[in-house]
Amino acid sequence: MATPTAPPAPRARRAPLRRPHGLRRPRGQRRLPHRVALVVGSALLACVALLAPPPGASAATQPGGQQITVDGNGTGRTFAGVGAISGGGGTSRLLTDYPEPERSQLLDYMFKPGYGASLQILKVEIGSDTNSSNGAEQSHMRTATDVDCNRGYEWWLMEQAQKRNPDIQFYGLEWGAPGWFDGGFWSADNIRYLTSWLGCAKQHGLHIDYLGGWNEKGWDAAWYEQLKSTLQHDGYGSVKVVAADNAGWQVATDMKNDPAFDAATDVVGVHYPCTAVHCSSTPDALSLGKPLFASESGWNNYLTGADRLAAEMNHEYVDARITGFINWPVAYAWYPTVQMQGSGLLKANEPWSGAYQLGPTLWTVAQTAQFTHPGWQYIDSASGYLDGGGTYVTLRSPGAHPSYTTVFETTGASAPQTVSLTPSGGLPRGALHRWTTTLDSTDPADWFAHGADVPAAAGGAHTATLQPGTVTTLTTVSGGKGGAAAKAPASKPMPLPYREDFNGYRDGASARYVSDMEGAFQVEPCQAGAQSAVGSRGRGKCLQQMISRQPIQWARVPSPLTLVGDATWGDYTVSVKARIGQGTTSTLMGRVAGQLNTVGTGRITAWEGYSLKLADSGSWSLEVLAPDRATRVLASGTVPGVSADSWSRLQLTFAGARITARIDGAAVADVTDSTYAQGQVGLGTDTYGTATQFDDLTATAVPTAP
Repeated sequence: MATPTAPPAPRARRAPLRRPHGLRRPRGQRRLPHRVALVVGSALLACVALLAPPPGASAATQPGGQQITVDGNGTGRTFAGVGAISGGGGTSRLLTDYPEPERSQLLDYMFKPGYGASLQILKVEIGSDTNSSNGAEQSHMRTATDVDCNRGYEWWLMEQAQKRNPDIQFYGLEWGAPGWFDGGFWSADNIRYLTSWLGCAKQHGLHIDYLGGWNEKGWDAAWYEQLKSTLQHDGYGSVKVVAADNAGWQVATDMKNDPAFDAATDVVGVHYPCTAVHCSSTPDALSLGKPLFASESGWNNYLTGADRLAAEMNHEYVDARITGFINWPVAYAWYPTVQMQGSGLLKANEPWSGAYQLGPTLWTVAQTAQFTHPGWQYIDSASGYLDGGGTYVTLRSPGAHPSYTTVFETTGASAPQTVSLTPSGGLPRGALHRWTTTLDSTDPADWFAHGADVPAAAGGAHTATLQPGTVTTLTTVSGGKGGAAAKAPASKPMPLPYREDFNGYRDGASARYVSDMEGAFQVEPCQAGAQSAVGSRGRGKCLQQMISRQPIQWARVPSPLTLVGDATWGDYTVSVKARIGQGTTSTLMGRVAGQLNTVGTGRITAWEGYSLKLADSGSWSLEVLAPDRATRVLASGTVPGVSADSWSRLQLTFAGARITARIDGAAVADVTDSTYAQGQVGLGTDTYGTATQFDDLTATAVPTAP
């Protein structure tokens, strides 16, 4: 996922894709009728006017509609599957903390076949403890000798997906990498890192089907060649190598011109191959004979993005012969203070309440995934453009007794249109099951609605009328399930008071609701240190920043930071004990309101809000990062008794525009600033190092003044 250069905002809805001018129509598809001017007298002109359709009308307005023959012997590329991504930075983080039964309901909606989205591919980030757009995911190997196959939540998510769908395919990709690699990202160390990750997957009983390189950071052909050789040597020869998870098709041309690079790759994977009107591939890509993947595509809102998603999923094959579609992301399961809010197939970012929300985007995926399987074959002669606007694709199962499914999308239509499907070539001739999602509807009754079966007429044709702005599936595959299985709990803010002492976790765990933006904050035994005014814990469990060396970064978050709390908290007091490492500054943030990219001369990524910073020298500052990307120091000074490895309590109180800062119980600042009225809590440090710890994090409501 590419980091935008503008302040985060909800994704605007994009225009549906339409067939671009000049594209050839697939063989057998009817042309749009056109008027023929005849100057033979007014009576004849009147006759012609009565017989001919009005300007711009389609064949769908004529009796019989568009005729489509579904030939079971027809040829086409092999369908690779429909999937989604957990990654690009902590996108699934809050899903892991959901209570039961809501967590299982969400997992069913994503992965259970014939139930919800029924995802066939799950692509996951191979974590590296660095920000990769929406947060940081944990690394399984933080040094050349450290391997921990239980870090992070992607293992859990893959296990849950496989539990529901034993045939699901897994795909791993790096966004960043640990800083210990000798030679940078394109190095032998990284190949060892990847084979170690594959070994961890094996320990978890998971088979990885696809493995990529560096997300949206180019490619190195020699490195891919070495990766392929190592996979074959180390017993991972069945893992398919994808190149290069970047935008554009130049990588396919490089493969065509480099036989060794070509031999080292199994799949051409590109990101976002569609404009608002067309999806693309190239002659070089098509000539390779490899599967073509939209290995990251979609990026649509779970409520308002269904129309664009439906168009893309069909157009990618009709326009470009792309056979694998992978949506970013699988779920909107991160805090709303982090960018790209609302993206995903469903919303699941309130684990404290158990609230979640579905939308037509999830059911748009279901329209294809519930009635197909990877390994099916597209039928090119029964895939193309609808005369009245939109597209259709047809897939058939392998074997002597095939099933078939045709998916229509009418995002480019302005009126109802009629289509007739006539099966041949050994395909079943019985009634077709019908499922339809109205893409712009907010009524769940219009999502994945099971319509009446479509019988075959005397000549074998199945005739159906398609409404504009819908996706409709006609299929011989029985089953399918739409609608909500249970009513989700009501949405509500994270309750105050909030307290986390970190004592109830195993060593190495992630604390509940704590979401890392950079670095890795995990529960470890508290370290002893010099006495501060409030004393040292020196016992129990603390939240410790674990990364001692800056990773090979994907984004520009300059130093470790983690977030927790509710974005709607307004007047509250937040307090934490902080152990300050040597040469570092510990930070307590409050009213964290949103993410800003390209801040300052370093074009860094930072978070809007207030920060109380305390250095090991005792110097402190109270600062605010404003929406205009300017940082203002509201107050500063020095307090005695602070030294490296000492503990101090940092506290911020927000009451309307009044902000009070305390260090070890003593007020150091009392200022007025109205930049932000609400937001969550953050903990950070200005350098990498494992000495920084936090303990006894509390947030309590401040009564609103009368």
